[in-house]
Amino acid sequence: MKKIVSYALATWMSVASMSAFGFEKNIVDTAVEAGKFKTLAAALGAAGLVDAVKGPGPFTVFAPSDEAFAKLPKGTVETLLKPENKEKLKAILTYHVVPGKVMAKDVLGVKGAKSLNGQRIDVKVDGGKVMVDGAQVVATDIACTNGVIHVIDSVILPSEDNIPTVATKAGKFNTLLAAAKAAGLVDALSGDKALTVFAPTDDAFAKLPKDTVATLLKPENKDKLKAILLFHVVEGRVYSEDALAAKSAATLQGSKVEITVKDGAAYVNGAKILATDVDASNGVIHIIDSVILPPAK
Repeated sequence: MKKIVSYALATWMSVASMSAFGFEKNIVDTAVEAGKFKTLAAALGAAGLVDAVKGPGPFTVFAPSDEAFAKLPKGTVETLLKPENKEKLKAILTYHVVPGKVMAKDVLGVKGAKSLNGQRIDVKVDGGKVMVDGAQVVATDIACTNGVIHVIDSVILPSEDNIPTVATKAGKFNTLLAAAKAAGLVDALSGDKALTVFAPTDDAFAKLPKDTVATLLKPENKDKLKAILLFHVVEGRVYSEDALAAKSAATLQGSKVEITVKDGAAYVNGAKILATDVDASNGVIHIIDSVILPPAK
């Protein structure tokens, strides 16, 4: 692994010397001067982000080249540039921007970074190549007065699906979705407010004593069901590294959940976390193998 990372760093840094152009210019002017980010520059203008990206920052921009935008399905760019799609375009562009100045050597040391969009972009080394959400980094450390640019070969796209939609598409949260509907929580989980959900799978619900789920789904038990579900929800986007560092989190039910690590696995109130950092447009999902129950009041 060390050899792969070292090779990736050497390869990546070898193309980094492209930073010669635009050292004394801001990110936008540097991109314009380079001559191969015309679509990106046009998109920033259409999204109303030029002044923001020219601001003091500092920012790290994973910048798709014109060739990267050309890989998108025919008509996609033209559609995104229309005024009625301004918010969608803005969400996509801010997904390419990370606060702070993150140089190539620093990027290799992390697994991901939170973008200005709010969602996390994943960083990994694959076969000696540095990938950002599946896009290859082809040039790095283009220095600007207000940050740094790393060039990528594809446009990366944030999740457009809200939490219930992500859960529905996953196909293994049918009981959770039915419970959310019975508890009257679907609208709250679909809203703009950022949330973190520790989501029990269908197998997790199946571990409960016989008829427990059927009983909880009855109208007369709506408040009890709501309390249980809200015990699985935390306000804001709490990614795995932040949750592990905090060791606990206050839930919307009112009580805290404890996050622990044992034998290399992470747990929330005793439930094993099977998968982490599943992004949604309005939050993040961590998948757990058991239903967690709030303390009795």
